[in-house]
Amino acid sequence: MNRISATERIHGDRRDWHNLRAMLPYLWEFRGRAVLALACLVLAKVANVGVPLVLGAIVDAFEATRTQVLVLPLSLLLAYGLLKLSAALFNELRDVVFARVRYRAMRRLSTKVLDHLHRLSLRYHLGRQSGAISRDLERGTRSVSTILNYVVFSVLPVLVELALVALILLKRYAPSFSLVVFGTVAVYFAFTFAITEWRMDYRHRMNRLDSQANNQAFDSLINYETVKYFGNERMELDRYDGTLSEWEEMAVKSQTSMSLLNFGQGAIIAIGVTLIMVFAARGVVAGDMRIGDLVLVNALMIQLFIPLGFLGIVYRQIKYALADMDLVFKLLERRPEIRDRADAKPLRLREGEIRFEHVDFHYQPERPILRDVDLRIAAGQKIAVVGHSGAGKSTLARLLFRFYDVTGGRILIDGEDLREVTQESLRAAIGIVPQDTVLFNDSIYYNLAYGRPGATRPEVERAAEMAHIRGFVEGLPDGWETMVGERGLKLSGGEKQRVAIARAILKQPRILVFDEATSSLDSHTEQAIQQTLAEVAENHTTLVIAHRLSTVVDADRILVMDQGRIREQGTHRALLEARGHYAAMWDLQQREGPDASEPVAMAPEVAR
Repeated sequence: MNRISATERIHGDRRDWHNLRAMLPYLWEFRGRAVLALACLVLAKVANVGVPLVLGAIVDAFEATRTQVLVLPLSLLLAYGLLKLSAALFNELRDVVFARVRYRAMRRLSTKVLDHLHRLSLRYHLGRQSGAISRDLERGTRSVSTILNYVVFSVLPVLVELALVALILLKRYAPSFSLVVFGTVAVYFAFTFAITEWRMDYRHRMNRLDSQANNQAFDSLINYETVKYFGNERMELDRYDGTLSEWEEMAVKSQTSMSLLNFGQGAIIAIGVTLIMVFAARGVVAGDMRIGDLVLVNALMIQLFIPLGFLGIVYRQIKYALADMDLVFKLLERRPEIRDRADAKPLRLREGEIRFEHVDFHYQPERPILRDVDLRIAAGQKIAVVGHSGAGKSTLARLLFRFYDVTGGRILIDGEDLREVTQESLRAAIGIVPQDTVLFNDSIYYNLAYGRPGATRPEVERAAEMAHIRGFVEGLPDGWETMVGERGLKLSGGEKQRVAIARAILKQPRILVFDEATSSLDSHTEQAIQQTLAEVAENHTTLVIAHRLSTVVDADRILVMDQGRIREQGTHRALLEARGHYAAMWDLQQREGPDASEPVAMAPEVAR
């Protein structure tokens, strides 16, 4: 197994401090509460350290009257009880005051992470692993609460108590006492830090394997039907169990090394307490100290070293939390690929004319997708783009929404370059019916109203009626409140597509994009929907991406794409008469039947 190198460890320490500083803005909102909580913490520790002092004074009071009539030191006993009560009170006040700070910080960070994920580019989301990200974010946001909890409730109290104990020992006893205490604490910290840093390699690998296993389980459940189709349940279980087996090995090594750490910490504390008691006992025997001093020193050591024993665990948990937090802050540091310019203005939509001017685009430089695409969609015009899979048709829609920036040329709407307007205003002007409609795991009504959240119920119902889905919805047992399941899996492909059409209708955009908008519909429903789409698209600038050529015969102009280039364009009749690519595809689909959903690749003699 590879160990963490010294360079990596230094880099990790820098990241830890960087992440702690990055967390400070989330505390600033309640800085007053944070200061008040710290004040309560200090008062609680002052009261806590005062308890052994009073206890020693009580013992000395009894010692002074042992040859006389025993006198009960009532005032000291009352002070003892009051200090105990004060310590408990200020501890609880600290918890109450700081609770708002902790949970608000978690809320703010969680919201910021989700906002940032929405700002990241489509390229990132196409490559992400949902299950792994879900687990990483869960651990990362929880780590904020963990760190705040341990710092305020464990680390700072011990440091304050250590300072108070040191002050008492230096003031009242020989320097040897302070030397033993500080020496023990120093050795304890050095040992804990060294062993914990060594153990962090196990924790990092456990985190990675945990996220990997979670992603594998999540992926197999999302693809439940595919797993069942191929009977690969055992393969999925073996893959999941194999990852968990590696995780188990790391977990066992982590636990074993933790036992070594715990024993070493216990041994250091035992040696330190023993030395202190030896010095105190010798002082009593020599007459330099009283019995009350022996009790006081013993009580101080117990009071100091018990939380110090937990501090080792706290340090480990903080290191683990910092490792978890690092995943979140690294995500927040990832710069969105597509960003608004500093001087970007809202799109001034007038007529809705679209222009692709000599557009080039690639996902990787060695694999160009679009080559010198030049087209104009006049305001109110319906343009169809056809071609076989991989020709670059859907990429046009993604570039129009500015999910990616072009690598050459430019795209204009009403003369404005998409890169010079805000993304929000651009996307507000465009409605889309995608080929693959994914729904939220909520009610049908919620998914329908998503096109325009402020729409009234009659408007939503009207849009559903125009998309020929209202009768279906109202016929369900739960009607509009029917839950659609994760990703809309409880609905058929055609039902989901009609929901997407209704959303586009409800949005009322100036520009419409239909990306295989009827590919999942039967012929009868498709004919009804085609009429609806024609009504919706009237007086709208419309881009239709299609495989099934029968759905675009009424387009004002049809563009035929092949290998990222526009090979032909014209009306349906003109393209048939030209006997080129389009005519070949049309003939093939007619021979395959009216329900053919996707043309095959062009015949060699046509593609030349």
